[in-house]
Amino acid sequence: MSDSAAALPPIVSPGAELSKDEVERYSRHLIIPNVGMTGQRRLKNAKVLVIGAGGLGSPTLLYFAAAGVGTIGIVEFDEVDMSNLQRQVIHGRSDVGRPKAESAREKIHEINDGIDVRLHEFRLTADNAVELFSEYDIIVDGTDNFATRYLVNDAAALAHKPYVWGSIFRFEGQVSVFWEGAPDGRGINYRDLYPVPPLPGTVPSCAEGGVLGVLCASIGSIMATETIKLITGIGEPLLGRLMIYDALAMSYRTITLRRDPDRVPITELIDYDEFCGVVSDEGAAAVVDSSVTATELREWMDTDAPLTVIDVREPVEWDILHLPGAVLVPQERILSGEALEELPQDRRIVLYCKTGIRSAEALAVVKKAGFADAVHLHGGVISWARQVDPSLPIY
Repeated sequence: MSDSAAALPPIVSPGAELSKDEVERYSRHLIIPNVGMTGQRRLKNAKVLVIGAGGLGSPTLLYFAAAGVGTIGIVEFDEVDMSNLQRQVIHGRSDVGRPKAESAREKIHEINDGIDVRLHEFRLTADNAVELFSEYDIIVDGTDNFATRYLVNDAAALAHKPYVWGSIFRFEGQVSVFWEGAPDGRGINYRDLYPVPPLPGTVPSCAEGGVLGVLCASIGSIMATETIKLITGIGEPLLGRLMIYDALAMSYRTITLRRDPDRVPITELIDYDEFCGVVSDEGAAAVVDSSVTATELREWMDTDAPLTVIDVREPVEWDILHLPGAVLVPQERILSGEALEELPQDRRIVLYCKTGIRSAEALAVVKKAGFADAVHLHGGVISWARQVDPSLPIY
């Protein structure tokens, strides 16, 4: 066993003795030699904070409830919508429109009414993260954007807390354990894996690129397993290792992580939206005075203004819905310059994507190529479906 894969001491001390009902409930844990009564009492005494009750939060929360994690905190301010139900299995059809945190608490209590569920229905920020983390033993991060991931990492380091991290995209998932203050000098954090965030617009979110629903169960259950191992002190945690799962190949592999010798110590929290960005500086500059709303675009179309409306999404997204009269030119063909010769010179170009992020990046390239009056659709095709044609599906 390498140093990076060695066992860690239990994070949580044993809590109160188990009741007769608890012995019956957790009997399959109690007869495992490495868990037993002491391990179950550690779980009962544990306080775990889960960031998000979405794709990865759903399975972890359900299994924490079943496992008897005594206190579960949930940071979640969003509401359930129909597109969540494909993968966020803690929510059901009757929960659509309800706060996710409340829906999750109900399902947790349906499984185990002895769990103390604490709801934190607000956005995690640099102003509240460290104080909130200090109330818990372990943090579980299942968020889907880089700004929040770096915030969780830095706040966990300042609060001296270990955290379990997971990420999913399309058919692939990743899991690791980060703990800056780990014993024996084994501290490692997310910045050792990703020293800087990717360039804005280069890595789509699950909302932009999609995710296989059942992938959430595979990665979420591993995250729950790693948390339980940290609480009870059993097994070899993923501290210093990155586990990568490929659902199509049905393969798991692990990569050893090393502390970055050039990494600057974390001493304070920063503006993570600015640090990560959503749109590049070029994209942000391009859309200034070059954006059109969905209702404005509809008016342009109704007046037969000379327009070419270009959809920069992927063909599979085009198949879901697209604007009337639009032509499909995927963003990559514009960014590479391949499609620039195909663009018309005699009419205004309107670019759109799902939400406006990809079209902003494409707009920067198009303007640089000399199409000065080109614009993009603010809010993308989703804004069109909401403001102009509510009969269209929202994905």
